[in-house]
Amino acid sequence: MIAFIGMGHLGSNFVRAMLKKEEQVQVWNRTFAKAKALETYGAKAFEQLSETVKGASRIHLTLKDDSSVDEVLAAASVAFQPNVMIIDHTTTSAYGAAERTERWKERGYIYLHAPVFMGPQNALDSTGYMLVSGDQSVINQLEPALKKMTGSVINFGDNISKAAGIKLIGNLLLISLTAGMADVLALAQSLNIPVTDIAQLFEVWNPAASVPARLKKMTSGNFTEPTWELNMARKDAQLMIEAASQVSTPLMVIPAVAEAMDQWIAKGHGNDDWTVIAKDALT
Repeated sequence: MIAFIGMGHLGSNFVRAMLKKEEQVQVWNRTFAKAKALETYGAKAFEQLSETVKGASRIHLTLKDDSSVDEVLAAASVAFQPNVMIIDHTTTSAYGAAERTERWKERGYIYLHAPVFMGPQNALDSTGYMLVSGDQSVINQLEPALKKMTGSVINFGDNISKAAGIKLIGNLLLISLTAGMADVLALAQSLNIPVTDIAQLFEVWNPAASVPARLKKMTSGNFTEPTWELNMARKDAQLMIEAASQVSTPLMVIPAVAEAMDQWIAKGHGNDDWTVIAKDALT
């Protein structure tokens, strides 16, 4: 039997997918109504955490943060059966993931942090990416069950905190991309360019395709053979800022980037490749 704790959009769809695979699943959520709603699909909901995990061989969690995971596990542990496996899909700190792994191991339980890159529909369809790292014998034991939940399980090796770290790195990129897209839409508005034209551009031009080459360039440490000089990139950033300011449209990201560019130009790097602004992150 599986216990699943945390019936948000992701957790509830994980449970629905498990039920479609004829798994027996007991569920809990701080707001009981969200757990109760899963009974329509065949889950068994409990108001008490201890009742939810009683008899479970695996416990899955999709919660908010480190403190909520620690609080819930502490309350549920009074009813853990011996050798229960705890699989935590919560996005947490890397330190917290490592500390919990060791703490629960000392108490005789397996804890595996397995964050995901997937949305609610992926959870329902069992597609997407699940990240793991740490004790390889534990991962080998759990991997078949995890693969049933998602399209791909990516193993980052023995470092128990690496999966949590990679998850944060990926989310950083998503947040940065969204903020950048907000600037794109703001600039388009200031230039009276409709969103449909922006969509048309991205149908034929995929900037994400340049990410591997950009990463290679940035991490090479060689900025003296520019494909786009910092001075020229800074000029373009200024054009963006001025265009937006003419109609009082605030930009979120570009002003901060322009400030960093100015600092590197002042250091004498204006003729270097513009990716030199990332140099300090590599030292």
